[in-house]
Amino acid sequence: MSLIGKVVLITGASSGIGAATAIHFSQLGAQLSLTGRNIQNLQNTVDRCKGPKPFFIIGELTNESDAKNILNSTIEHYGKLDVLVNNAGILEIGSIENTSLEQFDKVFNVNVRTLYHLTMLAVPYLIQSKGNIVNVSSVNGIRSFPNVLAYCMSKSAVDQFTRCVALELAEKQVRVNSVNPGVTETNLHKTSGMQEKQLEEFFERGKSTHPLGRVGDVAEVAKTIAFLASDDASFITGATLPVDGGRHALCPR
Repeated sequence: MSLIGKVVLITGASSGIGAATAIHFSQLGAQLSLTGRNIQNLQNTVDRCKGPKPFFIIGELTNESDAKNILNSTIEHYGKLDVLVNNAGILEIGSIENTSLEQFDKVFNVNVRTLYHLTMLAVPYLIQSKGNIVNVSSVNGIRSFPNVLAYCMSKSAVDQFTRCVALELAEKQVRVNSVNPGVTETNLHKTSGMQEKQLEEFFERGKSTHPLGRVGDVAEVAKTIAFLASDDASFITGATLPVDGGRHALCPR
């Protein structure tokens, strides 16, 4: 598999799945444009990439001006765009009994609205290059879980967005797919407010909630994103591909 000559924009590249994807793509020869909110963490990702030094832009995707700047700066730097990886996202814990409209708005603004907006901006360039989009969704978009209501709803929206845009852009030869990770070892759950002991128990429990007997690794998700972004997946569009150790297929318990 090769991504040599492909210009790839990855959001949320400062940590977790986004950072792992950037590093893996760099090993496949991609020309990277990376964005995130934390300059120190983003610089760390850049330093770990192989080959040509990635271009990077600090920005807040919920800020429309920042989103436009991220896309425009990428085009100005490279002159084109072949792949958009919509990875940025947050997790908030809350049920219908203790959630708030503020929490709902925050989760949907980051997980859905920013993806919608950046994709709108990127599509004209992806049509020119006959490129593709890979959205990072979640098993929560496929399966229902309690106490993460807004998050589950937002990832279902990402999956529907993936399928609809895939159909809209198919005649222009732009492919659109998503990956749906299960529990993966990142800082996502820590930033949602989980304490260290809760995190340990959560990841330990993941051994029984995923049929393969463990939680996922960011590199496994990154490799799946790379496959969907590559020419090896040239006849795949509108797919929501679980990378979850079989959790999507497990009966609820």
